[in-house]
Amino acid sequence: MTTIDEITGNFEILDDWDDRYRYVIELGRTLEPMPDGERCDDNKVQGCVSQVWLSRHLTVGTDGPILKYFGDSDAHIARGLVAILLALYSERRPAEILATDALEVFDRFGFREHLTPQRSNGLRSMVERIRRDAIEAQSKP
Repeated sequence: MTTIDEITGNFEILDDWDDRYRYVIELGRTLEPMPDGERCDDNKVQGCVSQVWLSRHLTVGTDGPILKYFGDSDAHIARGLVAILLALYSERRPAEILATDALEVFDRFGFREHLTPQRSNGLRSMVERIRRDAIEAQSKP
């Protein structure tokens, strides 16, 4: 999986938005496949125009819970946005997830001016879903 630092570095050298969109689409192609059966209604993110699925896997180690995510979408750009979110949030502790402002990261990349309102709403829905998962995981004994 590509790290958020690699993604940030690549966005810094790509000035043209056509190149940035191509890069986002390419990131989507690198997503780890969702396990069979996880493209279901329970994992579907509400509020996205495209179909987006996020499945979480909670493991509890000696340092507490860790959330790992798998994601997918039927739309290329949305799938790329999922890949960026997973680089930010997957395999992290709930406190790390809650301390990370994904929308600020996307703003730094310049997405606010380049995403349609529908895609922006979908992105917020994905972030809210992950944050809810983190709050829930944090509250479990």
